[in-house]
Amino acid sequence: MNATVIDTAAIIAVGSELLTPYRADTNSVFLTARLNELAIEVRGKLIVGDDRKRLARGLERSLDDADLVVLTGGLGPTDDDVTRDVLAQVLGMPLVEQREIVEVIQKRFSARGLGMPRINRRQALVPRGAELIPNARGTAPGLWVEWRKQVVVALPGPPRELKPMVDGPVRERLAPLTSGSHLARRVVAVAGSTESHVEERVQPVYARWRQRAQVVKATILAGPGQVELHLSTRVSSMPEAEAALDLAVEELVAVLGCDVYTTVGLPLERVVGDRLRALSWRVALAESCTGGLVASRLTDIPGSSTYFDLGVVTYANAAKTDFLNVPTSLIEVHGAVSEPVALAMASGVAIRAAAEIGVGVTGTAGPTGGTDAKPVGTVCVAVTGAAGERVRTFTFSGDRDVVKRQASQAALDMLRRMLDAHG
Repeated sequence: MNATVIDTAAIIAVGSELLTPYRADTNSVFLTARLNELAIEVRGKLIVGDDRKRLARGLERSLDDADLVVLTGGLGPTDDDVTRDVLAQVLGMPLVEQREIVEVIQKRFSARGLGMPRINRRQALVPRGAELIPNARGTAPGLWVEWRKQVVVALPGPPRELKPMVDGPVRERLAPLTSGSHLARRVVAVAGSTESHVEERVQPVYARWRQRAQVVKATILAGPGQVELHLSTRVSSMPEAEAALDLAVEELVAVLGCDVYTTVGLPLERVVGDRLRALSWRVALAESCTGGLVASRLTDIPGSSTYFDLGVVTYANAAKTDFLNVPTSLIEVHGAVSEPVALAMASGVAIRAAAEIGVGVTGTAGPTGGTDAKPVGTVCVAVTGAAGERVRTFTFSGDRDVVKRQASQAALDMLRRMLDAHG
């Protein structure tokens, strides 16, 4: 083979069903993880319907940009399975029928007491010069094509067929063609700061990284209530890669401080749970506008029963007064969405559960219910108990689901900060 070292890849998922709300492209996520393990950087991902012209254009662009192109799907027997035809067209390799593939497919049908439909012969058409990748779980073999100085791999779409092929023969073929370097990644997550503020604070750090022999790359990703910094580096050994990322993370933490809640990509609910477990503390939650979302997130973590005691949704004002002993006068004077009520909710649920710490969340998630003084998105969060007392009013934007997600993130982050301050 005349291929250069394979350092970069592009993934093309083929299938019109992937362009509807009913089917997600999970293969690309799986492939990215496996390629990264071989220090192959994925440069691009593309979803294309069952359209020959669009797939041909996508394949041509991918070949311009990557050493390896992996296609998934479109290898079935029907007319809308176009991957083989497009490969033959773009690579200039005519299709020829492989008799051994026909025999394998015939045997699979015979084992089920069935005859092979004639349309399945299409699955035996292979670009001349391509090598077959065995598929133990389906009728469509994969294709390995060495073209000029690149490699094109075509795999069936069903994950139950694709995954063992990737972990077996595809990996075995790719491994000797890689540079032998190591691609390492790290995720630093931040809460309580916006994407632009985080970017402004870390720009001087990025400038230092660009001057080093072991370059660390960073991508910033914003989500509801958090900002993630995805770091990566490619070096000759994994210890070198980890050392470079350790230094990079240390520099980020130095400028971002306590806004960083994880340097290893853990979800915030897991971080909070670990802090509670370390202190041997239990938490109780009183939620209104979040509707139990904070409790749901905390209890998503296995073993959360060691620190999660009680969670209640006191949506109506009467529930706040009857179950949490929030004084009616407090609601009348300040309103249900207020810091005094959030504090009373947190204190009331902690007392009822005899927990070391209580959290109260009350707000207006929308789209109705807002006022000029307290518009939709106004949320008050309080944390109180053995570690002290904190309360804050937030104004979130977005639809109802986004407001609820941001409110749950704010509640967990306030709890985290209080636990961190306690030690």
